[in-house]
Amino acid sequence: MAALASDPNIVLARRIITRPSDAGGEDFEGVSETAFDLLQQAGAFALNWPAHGLRYAIPRSVDDEIAAGRDVLANISRAKLQEAADRFAKFEVISLTAPRAALAARLADRGREDADDIARRLQRPAFTFPPELTVHDVVNDSTLADCVQAVRACLYPDSVAR
Repeated sequence: MAALASDPNIVLARRIITRPSDAGGEDFEGVSETAFDLLQQAGAFALNWPAHGLRYAIPRSVDDEIAAGRDVLANISRAKLQEAADRFAKFEVISLTAPRAALAARLADRGREDADDIARRLQRPAFTFPPELTVHDVVNDSTLADCVQAVRACLYPDSVAR
């Protein structure tokens, strides 16, 4: 959602991940397991979780952005949605999906998973969101501009024409 970054009211949370910074696919801070542990012990994370053999976190600096009146977009684990909703006063989910074939191609292009890993990922059962969460479904099956427009419409329904 880098295309949203040009909006001064929107901040993209830069995840901290225990993988090399040159792994690609997104702008993130790659750290060692030891560095992650030290950051966690220092209270540097708003949220953190393990997934796919790695550890992920959203930095506590998002609190400053929210306090300054900006909206923060963060890519977090589905398992952390309820914790995030409990932690942040205003929390909504944008469920960004894509058709299976498009997702398979995007995962392959990323180059971080082999064909078997991609097949397993595509076979995961559908996720059921907790009913108390506000969830906006956006299907990314067109252009990037269309996807950005759909996300903006979720974030600011009164100011974006569909």
